[in-house]
Amino acid sequence: MHPTTPDGRYFVVKGQLWRCSNPSLDETVRQSLVDDLMAARREVKAAKVSGDPAQMKAARAGVQTAKVALGERGPVWWADGAPDFNRRQVRNTPYADWFEAVSANVSPD
Repeated sequence: MHPTTPDGRYFVVKGQLWRCSNPSLDETVRQSLVDDLMAARREVKAAKVSGDPAQMKAARAGVQTAKVALGERGPVWWADGAPDFNRRQVRNTPYADWFEAVSANVSPD
């Protein structure tokens, strides 16, 4: 399980922040969008196998559309004016101290 920032906006993978889905999405809508995202990711995989650049472009556009609808990319889903740190190294953000404390309390596998 990846740690999630205290404000619920990001989770951390290999020291990088990734924006969480919008928590205010209705569960049925969220699941439908996740299904769309998974289908688009399967299309990316198929496009890689085919080697067709047009197919790849369309598949990646599907991933982007689903991620924006989920709130993981595009405009932020929070309204307090806080900046977006998506895809940034956590050590270079205001979450650095939090992550250091969380990392210190996690025992290696």
